[in-house]
Amino acid sequence: MRTLKDSRVLITGAGSGLGRACALAFAAQGARVAVTDMRADAAQETAKLLEAGGASALSLVLDVTSEESFAAAVTAVTAAWGGVDVLINNAGVATAGTVEESPIKQWDWVFNINVLGCVRGARAVIPTMKAQAGGHIVNVASFAGIANPPAMASYNAAKAAVISLSETLRYEVFPDIGVSVACPSFFKTDLVNTSKVGLASGEKQTAPQMMRIVERMMEKASVTAEDVAGEIVDAVASNRFLVMPHADARSLWRLKRLSPELYFRKAQKATASFLTKR
Repeated sequence: MRTLKDSRVLITGAGSGLGRACALAFAAQGARVAVTDMRADAAQETAKLLEAGGASALSLVLDVTSEESFAAAVTAVTAAWGGVDVLINNAGVATAGTVEESPIKQWDWVFNINVLGCVRGARAVIPTMKAQAGGHIVNVASFAGIANPPAMASYNAAKAAVISLSETLRYEVFPDIGVSVACPSFFKTDLVNTSKVGLASGEKQTAPQMMRIVERMMEKASVTAEDVAGEIVDAVASNRFLVMPHADARSLWRLKRLSPELYFRKAQKATASFLTKR
């Protein structure tokens, strides 16, 4: 287990939700944390929470759709602390809608943020991490990228791409840089507040209905953002690739790997009523 004390951690989307929970969790281990977010006030609020607990923190505005924004953030952290040890590509958005319903603009939007945001982040820190002969990159995906539930087509595909990207990156930067991918299932977060839904014409649209279901599942979840953040911290410390905090998700993941057709039949049965009664 590596020590995280004095590690230099850069987190995207850290103004709220899982990003803020990660910032607090790494700070609790003695890490120095660069809190970044699209909203300056949100980033500043998280940074103040860290500083109130005695941690060293930076507050930065970062737009994950911009390579220049990532470069500026890495430059700022390097100027302040001499490098970047850990990048948490956490910033993300949600979408809902079937393949038929979801317009191409929705696909472009979610892939630009959820997938290319991780690509831009990795590209921004890899030269620094190689130069300092060490580092760790965490990409936050979702169990949706494994389970692929209906009516969340573009979101599922984007998160599946993040998982694939992470595995590819792990091969490419081994052994100097560690890579982890987090695949949490439902937990309470404000992700739905940044969502976009399918906009195709027609009377039957799954997207608003699906978002209501997702919100209810989040409210009922026993796993918290703090639990997920704790797992991410442990993954960085132990250089563990796959982070899957939910026990039921781990069981489904094993079933899908061992018997894909059985998994499909069970999942299809569970979702059939939703698709037929929408």
